[in-house]
Parts: sequence; C-alpha cells; structure tokens
Amino acid sequence: MTALQDIEVVVQAAFPPTVRCPDVAVTYNKLAEQSPARVDAEDILLAVEIVSPGSRKQDRILKLAEYAEAGIPSYWVVELDEPATLTAYLLVDGYYEIVAQVTGSVLLSEPAPVSVDVRTLTARRR
Repeated sequence: MTALQDIEVVVQAAFPPTVRCPDVAVTYNKLAEQSPARVDAEDILLAVEIVSPGSRKQDRILKLAEYAEAGIPSYWVVELDEPATLTAYLLVDGYYEIVAQVTGSVLLSEPAPVSVDVRTLTARRR
C-alpha cells in the first residue's frame, strides 16, 4: 500500500462524473507506481480528509456518504482544532461505522495495522 496526495478519485462514474480529491488516499503499490492523476474509487483502500473551517459539512456528511456509496473500505476524518481528533470509519454492509474516535494514540487494523498519535499532528517542532 502507498499513500498519495493530489490524486483525484472518481466516486461516481455517471456523466458527469463526481470526482473528489482526498487529502490523502491509500492505494495499491502497483497503481501508485504508475503515478495516475485520477483513479476509480475501487482502487482506494483509505481516504483521509483533514477538516478545515470551509470543509466541515462536506467532510463529515457529504464525502462520508459519497465514499461509502463508492465502496471505499476505510475513511478517516482528522480535525486539527484542539484537541486534534481522528475519527476512523470502516465500511460495513454499505455504511460507515465508527471504529475509533480519539484525541491520543490509537492502533488501527484497517486498511493495515498502523499506530497513530493524533497529538503529534499539531505539535510544533523547533
């Protein structure tokens, strides 16, 4: 698996297609090696959105529904307002279920085992 930025994801192929650009998208290594500008949702294992003041409703409601409908197995929403929060969703029977909502450290198993310390996302380094 490889994490990519600046990639378009087709979440609905009907004309005109609905395309989203998650802040981070995790896909298969072979696909990432091709450096595509646009991929189908079926090639995405995890979409990550970092919430900004202008994207709250889109990230929490609209993209949540679109990514679920497109079949993206995992979706994370990261809120950087103090305390920084990670909400991790897992697709179950076509709908996302929250599997973690944390402000500290968490070990997630999907799409692969990964440890995240949300507190470090806003820590300033010297």
